[in-house]
Amino acid sequence: MRIRPLPDLLVSQIAAGEVVERPASVLKELLENSLDAGATKIDVQLEEGGVRLIRVADDGAGIEPDDLPLALARHATSKIATLDDLERVASYGFRGEALASVASVARVTLTSRTALHPHAWKVSHGATPLSPLSPREPAALEHGTVVEVADLYFNTPARRKFLKSEQTEYAHCDEVLRRMALARPDVAFSLVHNRATKRRLAATDFARRVGDLLGDDFPGHARNVDVQAGPLHLMGLAALPAYSRASRDEQYFYVNGRFVRDKLLAHASREAYADVLHGARHPAYVLFLMLDPAAVDVNVHPAKTEVRFRDSRGVHQFVFHALTRALAHPVAQAAAPAAAPSLIPPRQQSFSVEESRTATDAYLDFAKQAYAEPAAPQPLGYAIAQLHGLYVLAQNEAGLILIDQHAAHERILYERLKNQIEAGPPPTQALLVPAVIEVNEKDVATAEEQAEALAALGFEVSVGGPRQLTLRAVPALLAGGDVGTLLRALLAELAEHPASRVVEARRNELLATMACHGAVRGRRTLTLPEMNALLREMEATDRADQCNHGRPTWRQVSLAEIDALFMRGR
Repeated sequence: MRIRPLPDLLVSQIAAGEVVERPASVLKELLENSLDAGATKIDVQLEEGGVRLIRVADDGAGIEPDDLPLALARHATSKIATLDDLERVASYGFRGEALASVASVARVTLTSRTALHPHAWKVSHGATPLSPLSPREPAALEHGTVVEVADLYFNTPARRKFLKSEQTEYAHCDEVLRRMALARPDVAFSLVHNRATKRRLAATDFARRVGDLLGDDFPGHARNVDVQAGPLHLMGLAALPAYSRASRDEQYFYVNGRFVRDKLLAHASREAYADVLHGARHPAYVLFLMLDPAAVDVNVHPAKTEVRFRDSRGVHQFVFHALTRALAHPVAQAAAPAAAPSLIPPRQQSFSVEESRTATDAYLDFAKQAYAEPAAPQPLGYAIAQLHGLYVLAQNEAGLILIDQHAAHERILYERLKNQIEAGPPPTQALLVPAVIEVNEKDVATAEEQAEALAALGFEVSVGGPRQLTLRAVPALLAGGDVGTLLRALLAELAEHPASRVVEARRNELLATMACHGAVRGRRTLTLPEMNALLREMEATDRADQCNHGRPTWRQVSLAEIDALFMRGR
């Protein structure tokens, strides 16, 4: 075949394959246009999961009558005009492809009215060569813009077959609206599906919007994050490990107000939680990274959910350490509710020349300041009793504190072991009488194969027989624990991951196992000096409010709560 240009409709339909994946993709583009127009109220109406109808009405600035035909044309936009605009884009939309792509696979009607015109105007497109853009005609509309997208994929039935059930498509649309609503709590949203109202969100503050969409438990179990270093600013809410989830359904990360799925940011967040959240659980957060638009490329994919950072390493380190810092010293903040960060729409931000440094420079400045600061005082009060050999009871100014003695000591040992390992081989203590430990043949083989890894962790082990190991030295911090149980647990971990580089990668998990078996056990009686020593060590330990498995180590019960139990003051 000879080379020839493609028809305009086919070009738009090819582009629609990238932009219009499903009804939720259409809704996302329309909501972004409404927000770019300065809307303070957006009403969404869906029918049959958005396949039959998507109607978005806003009270934004509207579209000039003469611009209505251009709004449905390819590569026509009011957002950018030059390459410099593209490199510093601060609006949600900028390509000028969305409405044209939608109009190529659906029937689109666009009605709009600006403040300077006495009435609205309307145009429509039938998505076939035989039904081009209709002439502009007067319409009734108080103000703003209404976009109606009907019969999605009616002219491309092969694409329509790939859509899921009505309820599934609606769920995707609902998730898109949640993402937008979390980013803009200052905007009111409503969602109607098949004439039934599903959501009605009034304009409010950030914490209230998070509670409305993710449940009141989320902001009540989250730490406020608000860290700035030069052009980098991370803010939002990071849930405590005790609020962990079975899936990633409550992970929302925004870059300059735009929801993104970015592997670098996801990795930084996962690593920040690694020391307080083990196993198959996932953290929850709503986080906003603001930076100079010139330092991030949002023109990576038509869907605009992927980004590329100019200084990816600096951004990763900044996010990781900012989150780690927010989760590391929570004791003094435990009684205070999470404050709502002040979210600034990205188009209102400006960056001076002095601020436009690399992310790495900004991170280094932040790290010098953050880690030079002394730890905030964290008063856990003074011990008054022990309950069933499991919990320490302490009294402070606010009331009563309950401490899980095993979980708290486990965290203390874990942090100490990490510090010792990072400084070199940990101090060891020779056993006065070598311990002969009965094991199975697999454990003996593992001990022989992993002798070097065991030595690096502070264990001196030799084979004493076909089913016996002789333990002559252990890490000094763990000398008082059950060394037999500890060694068996450690060998089980090493047997699963025998390669030396895997052992190094799993070092913290191995140390967590060691700390768990070395910590004071339940049912062990502690004296008051021992209990108070535990409290003081908790106050000096990072992440002391969570054990290595994400469980809380202590809880505050206020005097007001205790008074309520006994109906005092009534």
